[in-house]
Amino acid sequence: MNRRGLCLVLAAPSGAGKTTLSRLLLEQDDELHLSVSVTTRERRLGEKEGKHYHFISQERFDDMVAHDDLLEYARVFGRSYGTPRDKVEAALRAGEDVMFDIDWQGFRQIKAAMSGDVVGVFIRPPNLETLRNRLIKRGDTSEQVEHRMAHAEAEISHAGEFDYVVENHDLDVALADLRAILRASRLATSRQLSPK
Repeated sequence: MNRRGLCLVLAAPSGAGKTTLSRLLLEQDDELHLSVSVTTRERRLGEKEGKHYHFISQERFDDMVAHDDLLEYARVFGRSYGTPRDKVEAALRAGEDVMFDIDWQGFRQIKAAMSGDVVGVFIRPPNLETLRNRLIKRGDTSEQVEHRMAHAEAEISHAGEFDYVVENHDLDVALADLRAILRASRLATSRQLSPK
């Protein structure tokens, strides 16, 4: 089928299972590719240029912002992160789907820049107590847990801005829900192009 690609944006509070779901979805779907952001932070041990991030200088980042070369960007803990516009637009024209693992603010920016191409999914934990237990179980310090929990309610309050909300109570069910959303989004009439 001849179609334009789409941007699948996944957002969630920390500990809701977004990273696990993203990884599983990418493993099971060869037509879906993860967007690789640019960042000004230092490369960590084991990270590869072009796979995990594109590592650039702050000067280069500022230049990209000035020339509107980023679909979305943010400054987090003194470092800048953003999504290069040209690579995403080229992928969509080629009929490729791109997945984004970003927060609700990044979703807003991408939606504003490419509204017809964006499908937003908010991954929600069953409840805040389950979220707290997941953060503890994964080894976060008590300080990290409290910090993340303080932000979780605010993040969850933005779930209504997304096209879909998936509750991650059961990983297999949540993954099946994501796969169904992706399949339906690919088949939407707005994605179809005229035959060549």
